[in-house]
Amino acid sequence: MIAAMDVCYRNGLAVAACVVFEEWTSDGCLVQFRQRMAEIQPYQSGRFYKRELPCLLALWNHVRARIEAVIIDGYVWLGPENSPGLGAYLHRALGRETAVIGVAKTPFKGAPNAQRVLRGTSRRPLYVTAAGIDPHVAAKNIERMHGPHRIPTILKRVDRLCRATV
Repeated sequence: MIAAMDVCYRNGLAVAACVVFEEWTSDGCLVQFRQRMAEIQPYQSGRFYKRELPCLLALWNHVRARIEAVIIDGYVWLGPENSPGLGAYLHRALGRETAVIGVAKTPFKGAPNAQRVLRGTSRRPLYVTAAGIDPHVAAKNIERMHGPHRIPTILKRVDRLCRATV
């Protein structure tokens, strides 16, 4: 099983969403859920994980299946020295037992080791980083996810799920 998680913010409220699916090529999910949170940390430049990690962990408490990998919107590693990003903190919080794959839509010049993934006919890549799984394997898995467009079907779904309730 694989999980995709995302968090959206508006007016002091956060909504975290999760979609659990069976295989990398799945076009639908087995289960989905979301959680609203009113007590969130303010945004701090360079410390995004302090705001988003508690939301993801609160949502993780609802996951009942054995998950081999979690996909997040963002980076796992930052900088040429691979400083920890949100995904690395999540990987650590999950006891390093579940792989975490970060999929970012925009380049972060401080993440030169991100794998570039082109999907569909898009000329704009996704940027993939990972912990607990080889980054090249993670990138291949994101590349083969369902959907003809740049953003895989499941990742669009989890994004819409959290945005629909904010």
